[in-house]
Amino acid sequence: MTAPGWERIEGNWNEFAGKAREQWGKLTDDDITVIKGQRQQLLGKIQIRYGIAKEEAERQVADWENRVTR
Repeated sequence: MTAPGWERIEGNWNEFAGKAREQWGKLTDDDITVIKGQRQQLLGKIQIRYGIAKEEAERQVADWENRVTR
């Protein structure tokens, strides 16, 4: 089950995609297209592009989600 904030991100991905690119500049346009607002896809792409553990990616995404959905 996704959090209400994530449902907003998923439903308005085109709006939030730019904010994701600002946060994670290593994400490519293709990454953004593949993600399509799917949290698990975003986590996976962040792990790959930044070479970080799943837990760190989770923390970063949770922090970002809290900021952008206020």
